[in-house]
Amino acid sequence: MANLSLFDRRRRRVRTALRARSSGKPRLSVHRSGRHIYAQVIDDAAGKTLAAASTLDKNLKGKTGATRDGAAAVGKALAERAKKAGVSSVVFDRGGFLFHGRVKALAEAAREGGLEF
Repeated sequence: MANLSLFDRRRRRVRTALRARSSGKPRLSVHRSGRHIYAQVIDDAAGKTLAAASTLDKNLKGKTGATRDGAAAVGKALAERAKKAGVSSVVFDRGGFLFHGRVKALAEAAREGGLEF
């Protein structure tokens, strides 16, 4: 474990804690890069993605993932798509990213869109 970066150690710690308390709920996984932000709702039991959204989507193409506004747009879009897929409650997987800035904006927008976590 000494070879893992701090980011990888944090991601492993977060995922382990999520597995312990998920109780079968789908996981809302977030990934952010310098230019874009991606989010997906994953059913780990079936190994399938139920809903996904990112700043690369055609209807969100004008938004950039490098801003909180872009992240909020992705959160709202993901909440709508998850609702259509029949998902209303998820566990939030921030990965190794801190719950701040763009990740927090995405989470708040998803909550406003109707997802519970």
